[in-house]
Amino acid sequence: MALQRVMHVEDDESIRAVAEIALMDVAGFDLLSCDSGQSALAQVEAFSPQLILLDVMMPQMDGLQTLAALRQLASLKQVPVVFMTAKIQQSEKQQYLDAGAVAVIDKPFDPMLLGETLQSLYQDCLEKNS
Repeated sequence: MALQRVMHVEDDESIRAVAEIALMDVAGFDLLSCDSGQSALAQVEAFSPQLILLDVMMPQMDGLQTLAALRQLASLKQVPVVFMTAKIQQSEKQQYLDAGAVAVIDKPFDPMLLGETLQSLYQDCLEKNS
């Protein structure tokens, strides 16, 4: 099954704009773009994403807190989550993976490859779970 619906949670408007172009125009995904963890939680179940791309550093509710809240929703327990961060310390990356993320993408990211990367990660998750 191909990846079609992606939710992106990012507080930085310029990064959201670049990701929107990368994921909608370049990769052709249906995208729900949210500017906060709270906004994501309010909209996620109606959108029913196949994959969630989540910023780490956000005000009020950071990426790890958002992931924990998303995992409380039964319909999202199996949805792959990919963190995107400028924090590239290996120990921090490991913390995100240990929290349940399937991968960590470094910022800055290549907008031309972002969709391909997410599609590949999604396929890997499907294969692991089959």
